[in-house]
Order: sequence, then structure tokens, then C-alpha cells
Amino acid sequence: MKDAYKKPTVAFLLSMLVISMMMLCSCSSDNASADNLTGTVTIAGSTALQPIVEQAADMFMDIHMNVAITVQGGGSGTGLTQVADGAVDIGTSDVPAEDKLPMDKAKTLVDHQVVAQGFAVIANKGVGVDNLTKQQLQDIFLGKVTNWKDLGGADEAIVVVNRPSSSGTRATFVKVALNGQQPVEGNTLTEDSNGAVLKTVSETPGAISYLGLAYLNDSVKALKLDGVEPTVENIVAGTYPLWSWGHMYTKGEPTGAVKAFLDYMASDDVARMARQRSYIAGSDAMKLNK
Repeated sequence: MKDAYKKPTVAFLLSMLVISMMMLCSCSSDNASADNLTGTVTIAGSTALQPIVEQAADMFMDIHMNVAITVQGGGSGTGLTQVADGAVDIGTSDVPAEDKLPMDKAKTLVDHQVVAQGFAVIANKGVGVDNLTKQQLQDIFLGKVTNWKDLGGADEAIVVVNRPSSSGTRATFVKVALNGQQPVEGNTLTEDSNGAVLKTVSETPGAISYLGLAYLNDSVKALKLDGVEPTVENIVAGTYPLWSWGHMYTKGEPTGAVKAFLDYMASDDVARMARQRSYIAGSDAMKLNK
């Protein structure tokens, strides 16, 4: 009985190779056409928003390799001024543009609210106080109480660490915590970013300040406010008041890579990452009153 098996001919093998190569080229072409997004996106502004925007930019560039995104801080006021002047594509801010810019400039900007952020009152670990009432917090920042012992803490002079006037974090703090009253100046320190605030408070005996929850770590003490801890859960529940919407402004309606990135900022991928970094996004953000 003859063996029914026949060796493949050279012509057959060549034909199969050609078909395989055509299929591979077709797949490569499909992938290339699926991501034809190109361009650059420049972003500046809020240092409180900077960590989530930087990570989202890295995630976006992993998907769209022909897009380059640069993210810088500088403060909300700087971001708003630069986007209004056309110096950057997106200006990030902790406060609405009308709070920082003349109305004629603010009207040229389009607001994209994609994430909310909380802020914590922090103190040096040696102050001996874990909780402040809102009135006590105001008394400290208005210069009416100058020693921690008057609040049941250590016999240590209170060192107020302020943010500059361009800071959106400061604007939120003044509005919500101080009821619009400006904090004491003079014998205080001023730091221009959340990271600098964290370092200064951790290293300065008696220091107190405030920063974005995303920057919080165990080098400082996060103070309760009227007995409520500064957490995302408490903000969503409506029991902790220090938070604001994170604004991403463009000059006019965005297009191209800028629009694609802003759409991505509202995606489920960024929402999941936001929760891991103590921001408020996705279904949590929907529960907040705008």
C-alpha cells in the first residue's frame, strides 16, 4: 500500500509564504491607520493637578506614539495666563479662570472639568495637635494664635507656610477655609509648589500649611478639620470641605491631539488611576455638586 502522504512542493510553500506576508502587511497597515494621531501638546499650571496630568500624559503617549506632551507646573495663575496668551495649549487651574484673569481674557477660554482634587491641612509632626476646628484654623492663618500650646499642643511657635497669590490651591483655601479672608503675611514662609510645601513643613518645627492630597505622605501630619479626616471618601460623602474642581482650559475649542488628550482625561483608564492617586474622577466625581 502506497503512502498517501506527499511532501509539499516548493511552489506550494512559496505561495503560502506570500499569503502570510500579505496578511502581515495588511495587519501592520491596519494598525498604522488606526493610530494616525500626531502632534504636540503643551500644558502648564496647577502643581496640585500636575501628578495626575503627567501620568495621564505618559499613558496617552504609550498609546499614541506620534504625540509628544510636555507638562509643567508654575501655579494656576501662570497656567491661565499662558493659555490665554497662546503660550501653551492647555492651562490647568484649581480655580475658575474668572477668579484670576480679566473678564475679556477669561471669556476666550473653554473650561474642561475632568477631575476634582482634595486638599489637606498639614503640620510638622512635632506640633502635638491632631485636629483643628475651622475657627482655630482661621485664627492661625490670620495671626490671632501664634503658639501651638494655645491649641493644646507643644510649646512651639506656629510657622505659617503660605502659597503665592498665583496659587489656585491658595485661592481654594482662602475661599473655603478662611471665608475669603487673606492669610497673615510678614513673619511667614512662602513656597510656590505643593512639593516645596511638603518639604518645608516636614523640616520646620511648628510649621503648618496645606497641599493637594496627592502629595500627602507620612513625613508630615495631616490634621483633621472639625474631626473629619482629609480623604477622598469624606469629600465624596460631603463631610470634608477642602476640595475643588480641576480645570483644564483651552483657548477656544480644542482640536487634534489636544482634543484627543482631553477626551482621554475623562476616560475610565484615567479615572482608575485617579482614585489610586487620591484624586476624584469617574463615578465619584459625578456625585459632587459642580
